[in-house]
This record gives sequence, structure tokens and C-alpha cells, in this order.
Amino acid sequence: MKANRWLIALAGVLMQIALGAVYAWSVFRIPLTKAYGWTISQVTITFEIAILVLGFAAFVGGLWMRKAGPRTIAITSAVLYGGGTALAGLATNLTALYLTYGLIAGAGLGLGYIVPIATLIKWFPDKRGMITGIAVAGFGAGALITAPVAQALIRSRGVSTTFEVLGIAYLIIVLLAGLAMRNPAPGYRPAGYTPTASAKARSAEDFTLLQALSRWQWYALWLILFLNVTAGISIISQAAPMAQEISHVSAATAAGLVGLISIANGSGRFLWAWLSDAIGRRTVFLIMFAVQAVAFFMLTQVQHFGPLAFFAFVILLCYGGGFGTMPAFAADFFGSRDVGSIYGLMLTAWGFAALFGPTIIAQVRESTGRYAGAMQIMAVVMIVSIVVPLVVRPPRPLVERELDTAVRT
Repeated sequence: MKANRWLIALAGVLMQIALGAVYAWSVFRIPLTKAYGWTISQVTITFEIAILVLGFAAFVGGLWMRKAGPRTIAITSAVLYGGGTALAGLATNLTALYLTYGLIAGAGLGLGYIVPIATLIKWFPDKRGMITGIAVAGFGAGALITAPVAQALIRSRGVSTTFEVLGIAYLIIVLLAGLAMRNPAPGYRPAGYTPTASAKARSAEDFTLLQALSRWQWYALWLILFLNVTAGISIISQAAPMAQEISHVSAATAAGLVGLISIANGSGRFLWAWLSDAIGRRTVFLIMFAVQAVAFFMLTQVQHFGPLAFFAFVILLCYGGGFGTMPAFAADFFGSRDVGSIYGLMLTAWGFAALFGPTIIAQVRESTGRYAGAMQIMAVVMIVSIVVPLVVRPPRPLVERELDTAVRT
């Protein structure tokens, strides 16, 4: 039976929505502190562990996928992510919570996250940016869907039961979506697709992971992703308290900001990635860093909720845009054959940024008593970040480099 690439894309989006529920973690923070007496900082570490583990697990998944195919990795992801979340409902101490949700569920997150990205890039060589944007838009929208469901369950059934119910739901959704994942035949091209000259140049060769790691461009792309994530995740980590402190709104209104930036996170993943097909990946990151520099500077001046929400929305559009654009960027530079492992290892930037960004904003806030200083630092970071996409260029073709080496020796 001939596979329909759009049905595979739909399955990939559903998988990412379930995985993206991790961004609803803030819903569990207060209930967990009340139930077990833990501090907000202790509970937040769980989320940080999950994101850090995600990056390394995505790399493992990318390597494993080369031998086992996407379906096996997706099934393993379902078991670990769903099972780890459900087991978190039984955790009565922090060590157990870190192990179940942070380590086990985080590993499932990483394995599952890379599957649709690496698979769909191969099915859509004609729409690389658009399709990766669509795939990861689901991840960005996961919290928007999950947060109200989790809140209702916590009110009616308690936080422990909520983990168990959601864990079972995640397992079923990721498992069913994962069963649809498959690679196209080698050399696959969509009907009527003829690569342009620029497309041929960027994807004529497929680098292995070791070959990609031997090029400085891989580290440049890692740095671009790290910087972009650092900016956005600093806002995600402090959105509600920042809104209350700066604009003096109620807790309910501040919570609405969390939902608003979730929309930005999801839509930005598609919009910027789609735009990158037309104007190029480098140009997109140049624009995003410049826009964020302005937005962070303006956040140092605002005092009302409307402007604050607007600039936070803009920053999260760019945050999502980085995740939507970077997989296609990596495939442009290093080919699509091993993009699972090449981009999978690049996702460690996400994990390190999840520790770096929130730490900067929290420490500056504690030392100065205001968020303005942290916003100024992030504005400067974004200005400096412009340099990286400005100088990065595609790596030289493998054959050309080998010939140069032979001539020199």
C-alpha cells in the first residue's frame, strides 16, 4: 500500500502535541508544593531535568533510527514518556519525581521529538521548512491543549491521579501516531518535484554525524539554537510572576499570558519555518535575533499588561521559529539522510539553554529586585547573537575538501 505523506505528517503533528504537553508543567507546580511541601524551585528542577534529558535522548534516537527505523523509536518513546508520567503520580519524594518525570519521561520526550522531524524531512524535500514547522508547531501547542485539561483533572481528582491519567493518554496517542511513521524509499521525490539549482547545491551530499561534527558550521548552528532558546525560555520560565510584578495584574490575568505565549510558540514554529523556504534560514535567524533585541529592550520600559503581553508574544514567536527553522537549516547544510542524529545532537542546545536562560533571569531578578536588568542583558545577548547567522555559510562539499586534502599531502 502506497503511503500518503500528508497522513504521516498528520500523525507527526499528533505525536508532537502529546509530547509538547511538557510545556504545561507550570500547572503542576503549585499543586505539588501544596501536596508534598516542596518548594517551587525544587519542583521546577523536574522540568529542567526533562528538557536536558530530551536533548541527549533525541541524539540517541537519531542514531538508533538509522538502524531500527522511526516506528521502533516512536513505540519506545510512547512507553517511556507515558509510563514515566504515570509513575510520577506515585512519586512521594523528590528523587522519585526527578527519576520518573525528569529522567524516564524526559528520555521518551527526546526519542519521540526527533522521529517526526527526521522522517518528514525525507518525505518533503520540496517543503523542508514548512513541514518541519508544521511538525514542531504541534509541540508548541501541546501546553495550550493540555493545561486546561490538567487543571480540571487536578481540581476533581488530585495531582497524583492527573499524572496517571495523562500518562496513559500520552502512551496511547504517541503509540498510535508512531505506528504511522515510516521512511520513504531511497531517492524518493514527490510527484512533479524538480529540485532547483539552489536545492541541488544544498542537499547534493549527505554528511554522516562524524563528518558534520568535523565542520565548524555544526557548532555555529548549535550556538544559534542555544541563543534563541535561551531568550525564549527565560520568558517562559517567568511569564506569570513577571506579568504580576510589572503590570500588577491578578494571578488569573497573568495565567492568561501563559496561554497567549503558548499560541505564539506554536504558531511561530510554522510561520518562520514557512518564511525560511522563501527568504532563507540565515535571513530568518538574522531577523529573529534583531526583533528579539528590540522586544527585550522595550520590556525594560513597559508598565502595563498590554504592551508586556505583546512583546512577550513577539519573543515567543521567535522562540518557536527557531525550532521550526533549525531542522531544515541542518538538512540544508548536511543533507537529510542522517539529519536525525545530526540535528538530534544539536538539540542538546535546548537542554543547556533550559538551565542557562531561566537561571540568568531569576538571579538578576533576585539581585536587583526588578526584571528590567535581566531584560537588558537579554537584549544585549540578542544583539551579539546577530553575528553568528551573519557569518555562517554552508560547509564545503565533501569531495572538494577531500581533493584539497589529497593535493596538500
